[in-house]
Amino acid sequence: MMSLTKAQIEEKVKNVVCNQLQVDASEVKADSLFVDDLGADSLDLTELAVAFEDEFDIEIPEADFGQLSTVAGVVDYIQGRLS
Repeated sequence: MMSLTKAQIEEKVKNVVCNQLQVDASEVKADSLFVDDLGADSLDLTELAVAFEDEFDIEIPEADFGQLSTVAGVVDYIQGRLS
């Protein structure tokens, strides 16, 4: 199990979001909404979930990921799963 600080998790989450959604890091804020602010569609969201699973070596049930709409939400969720 990885031991990461919240800041490290946030950095990794933002990197994944930038890579998956092809957005500039300056656009990705803690309260950024994947769909409304960053232009993600349903396929992007699925790919994001898989990328987060790979990055953090966890499984994210589809029902859980459906509830996660912001960068901060994903950071908190992953932090909870890793602790």
